[in-house]
Amino acid sequence: MKFRVLGPVEIETVEGCRATPRALKLRSLLAYLCVYRGETVSSSRLTEAIWSGAPPRTASTALHVYVSKLRKHLDGLGLDASSVIATQPPGYRLNLGECVLDVSELDVLLTTAAELRQRGCQEKASQILGRAISLWRGRALEDLRDLPVFESIGRQLDERLSFAQEQRFEIELKLGNHQKIVGELYSLVDDRPTWENLHGYLMLALYRGGRTAEALSVFDRIRRNLVVELGIEPAPRLQRLHHAVLTHDPSLGAHNADVLVGVGG
Repeated sequence: MKFRVLGPVEIETVEGCRATPRALKLRSLLAYLCVYRGETVSSSRLTEAIWSGAPPRTASTALHVYVSKLRKHLDGLGLDASSVIATQPPGYRLNLGECVLDVSELDVLLTTAAELRQRGCQEKASQILGRAISLWRGRALEDLRDLPVFESIGRQLDERLSFAQEQRFEIELKLGNHQKIVGELYSLVDDRPTWENLHGYLMLALYRGGRTAEALSVFDRIRRNLVVELGIEPAPRLQRLHHAVLTHDPSLGAHNADVLVGVGG
């Protein structure tokens, strides 16, 4: 059984069928317990999350009803629901047992990638980061993002995607695989028009592929976006990269990894 929150909340059975509760309150309850898996979550915290800080007078009773309904749903999937969602004062605790949660997989993959990088195993680290990135199926908690608590939690989870992407691009550039990542970078900068790090990686990848004019146009585009939308200039490090591209600075060579550290600020 798989539980997923790196995208819309989802349960997948061992047969590969989707078995996610349709009711918003049940998905919210499940998602919150998944995010704080292994931790006792108080009833007051669950109430705050599920009712967006404005619970009705009957919230305490209603919460018990929703827990019961969620347990019944999990029972129907062949799980020991009372063990999976254990009552533990002052609230409830999610114990996944043999079930898989994508966020737990993410934790393991990011830790493994960091260890591989420290040992100098860059190619393997990049592969592991690619697996971590593939866990996302859209924005984290995408179907719950209209609720303030889940918007905040979703942003925090999505920051981990950004971290993994940046780490992987940095490794690929160090390995000389600049042409391999240009298309992916172009797609991401279209979605994130003010993300300076991504634009820096794209500029460097284009420059190393002999596409200097395109690299300069990428800088022009993000500078325009930042000035128009935020009224600010690009960070000094991105400006230094722009100058280095203009002057064909030897430090941008494929064998120089130092230039990649913190590109874009």
